Amino acid sequence: MSIEAVPPERPGVTPAFLVATMGGIGLVRVFPGTWGAMLVLPAVLLGPLPCLLLGLVVAAIGWWAAHQALRERPGVADPGWIVVDEGAGQLIALAGLPLDPNATGLIMAFALFRALDILKPGPVGWADRMGGAFGVMLDDLVAGVIAAVGLMLFHRYWPGVLN
Repeated sequence: MSIEAVPPERPGVTPAFLVATMGGIGLVRVFPGTWGAMLVLPAVLLGPLPCLLLGLVVAAIGWWAAHQALRERPGVADPGWIVVDEGAGQLIALAGLPLDPNATGLIMAFALFRALDILKPGPVGWADRMGGAFGVMLDDLVAGVIAAVGLMLFHRYWPGVLN
C-alpha cells in the first residue's frame, strides 16, 4: 500500500490525469496498483497477441500521461495514484498465457506480475530507479515481460496447467 496514493492537491482533472489513474482507479486508497492491474484482466479473452499489442499501446499512452501528470502534480517520484503502468505491465504478462487460459492461468499471470512489481527483483528494481515517467512505466513493463516469459516457460514444461 502506498502512503501517497491520493495526490495531495487536486489542481484539476486533465486528460493525462484520467489516463494515468485509469479513469480514477488510481485514487482508490488501498492497493491502487493492484486495482489497476485487475482492471485489464478481462483483456485475456482477446488472446495473447492482442494483449501484447494493447499493452504496448497502453505503455506509449501511459508514458505520455505519466509525464504530464508528474509535471501537473510534482513532489513524488512514482506516486501510487499513477496506475496506467500496472495496466500496461499486466497486459504484457497476460500475453504469456496460452490461447485458451483457465482460471489458474489468469491467477498465476496476475500473481506473478504483482509479485514482481511489488518486490522489484533485479532488472525490475533497476528500471524503477530510472526516475521520471520513463522509470514509472519501465519497471512495470519489465515485470510484465519477465512474468510473460515465466508463464510461457511454465506452460512449456507443465502443459495443461494454465489452460
